[in-house]
Amino acid sequence: MYDDVSRASVAAQLPRTRAGALNAASREWRAVREALLAHAAAPYRRAGRFAYHFARGKLRHDPVFRAILEQGLLRGHPRILDLGCGQGLLAAWLRAAADCYAQGVWPRSWPPPTMPRSLRGIELMQRDVSRARSALGPGCEIVQADIRDVPFGRVDAVVILDVLHYMPEASQCDVLRRVRAALPAGGVLLLRIGDADAGLRFRITCWSDRLILLFRGHGLPQLHCRGLARWRELLRGCGFDSQPEPMSEGTPFANVLLVARVSQRRAATASACRSSGRRPRRPR
Repeated sequence: MYDDVSRASVAAQLPRTRAGALNAASREWRAVREALLAHAAAPYRRAGRFAYHFARGKLRHDPVFRAILEQGLLRGHPRILDLGCGQGLLAAWLRAAADCYAQGVWPRSWPPPTMPRSLRGIELMQRDVSRARSALGPGCEIVQADIRDVPFGRVDAVVILDVLHYMPEASQCDVLRRVRAALPAGGVLLLRIGDADAGLRFRITCWSDRLILLFRGHGLPQLHCRGLARWRELLRGCGFDSQPEPMSEGTPFANVLLVARVSQRRAATASACRSSGRRPRRPR
C-alpha cells in the first residue's frame, strides 16, 4: 500500500518537475541569449545603425544560431569557412560564445563553444563585405567573391545558410563537390535550405526571401529550390551523408538544416584510389 501511494505521489509530481526544469532552462537560455546578443552585436556599431540592428534582430530570432551552439555542431573543427557570409554574423556569434563561456555565462547542459583557429567568410555583396570587415576587424578574413569561382582551400567545416537556392542547379552541384574536395575525412557541412515540399510554409519562405532582397536593392532573382529529399540526394551524390534538423522554430518558414558529413565509405574509396593511382568510380 505504501509503495503504491509513493509511486502515485512521484508520478503526480513528474509533470510538475519536468515543467519546472523546462522553465529553468528557458530562463537560463534567455539570460545567456542577452549576453550573447550584447557581445555579438556590439562590434556592428562601427558599421552603422542598420548593421547593428540587423545583427541583433537576426541573431535573436533565427533559431540556427542557437542550434549551432546548443548542439555543438562546429566543435572540433578549427578551420571554418562561411560561404555567403553576409555581414559576418556567424563569426561574431562564435566570438561572442567564446567570450561568454570564458566569463562563466553559459548553459550548463550545452557543450563548450568551438574556438576556431581560423574563420574565413566569402560574400558577393560589397556592402555586406564592408560591414563585416568594419565589425570584425583583421582577425577574420572576409573575401569579396562569387562562391562559384573562388578557391575554398582546405578547411574542417563549411557553413552555407540560405544561399544555394539563388544559383542554378548545376552550380549548386558544382559548389557542393568543391566543398567536399575542401573537407577532410570527418569534415562537416552545415547547409540550410528551404523545403520545397512543405506547402504553404515554403511559399511564405519564398515570399519573405524575395521581399528582403527587394528591400535591400538586389531585385527579384529567380530561385532554384528543391524538396528535402532531393537536397539529400544531391548531397549523397557529392559524397556526403546528411541528417536533417528542423530549423523553423518560432518562425512561419520551411527551413531545414542539413548536417552533412563526409561519407566515410566514399572517403576511404577515394583514399584507396589515390594510393593505387586509380580514379574513384563516380556514384551511380
